[in-house]
Amino acid sequence: MRRHRTAAGILLAVGALFTGSLAGAGTATAGPAEAGSGPSAAVRTAPAAEQHRARTFWTPERMRSATPLDLRLTPRAAKTLKTPATTGRASAVAPTAAVASFPQAGGPWTGGGSVVTTSGRVFFTFQGRTASCTGNAVTSQNASTVITAGHCVKYQGSWHTNWVFVPGYDNGNAPYGQWSAAKTLTTPQWEASEDMNYDVGAAVVAPLGGRTLTSVVGAQGLQFNGGYNKQMYSFGFPAASPYDGTKLIYCSGDSSKDFLFTQDHGLGCNMTGGSSGGPWLTGFSEATGSGLQASVNSFGYVFLPNRMFGPYFGDVVKALYDKAQAS
Repeated sequence: MRRHRTAAGILLAVGALFTGSLAGAGTATAGPAEAGSGPSAAVRTAPAAEQHRARTFWTPERMRSATPLDLRLTPRAAKTLKTPATTGRASAVAPTAAVASFPQAGGPWTGGGSVVTTSGRVFFTFQGRTASCTGNAVTSQNASTVITAGHCVKYQGSWHTNWVFVPGYDNGNAPYGQWSAAKTLTTPQWEASEDMNYDVGAAVVAPLGGRTLTSVVGAQGLQFNGGYNKQMYSFGFPAASPYDGTKLIYCSGDSSKDFLFTQDHGLGCNMTGGSSGGPWLTGFSEATGSGLQASVNSFGYVFLPNRMFGPYFGDVVKALYDKAQAS
């Protein structure tokens, strides 16, 4: 659906911001109305010089000071699914009225397991400014695929540069290295009109020290067309108050379908800016820290401050993933 734009911007707030197997589709239920034929993904290839520069650009100080992308829909924008405006909160937050779900304060993940290494912070340059999101390493043919939000690879018509993934980020430290993107991808719908129903992105990262990403950190599986109303665990590196981007934060609970303006999942959670792109895992095992990724932290409504929303992983997102893992 073609959408008109509202004024949108990036909040430059002070602060900085899983091993499973690939699963097939679950029980299919109605997801977003998806366009028929068309490109499987929009792709940007990073020049080799940029990939090398990105690894040296992101010093501990720059990582700590990177500012989070933050998408919040205003009532006017929400009514027509317009491009979101930004406020002082994160890429998703708060329980919707008439939903049997309560706000949940995110807390540090202390359970260990594969989620500690497969999730990480994403850093990039956006229109000349340093910024951050969250990403997750997933099972893939190339063993090098990261899933994140669409606005964490391309926003306001500009592809991000100097893009790196730092799994297991630890307060400025990169215990598993900085993995620079050879390619970044997003859905055709996000690329064309920033449709919130398809705010999903991916990156194919270059080998580091002769090894592929998931051979080092492991990977989470994925689920497509798995339906709504299920238990979810959401992870991210929020950076805006009360968080500071130094810890992996999580929320968990029963998700529901957004009954307002999108076809997205909703989850009670108060994670703030920088959590964008963090994985939503279903069938999650607290013992092993693994599950199946079924969404990402995407946006929040200004008028619903304690609920986050994430896009439905249907056929369009499956096509994006297939394009990425074959690259």
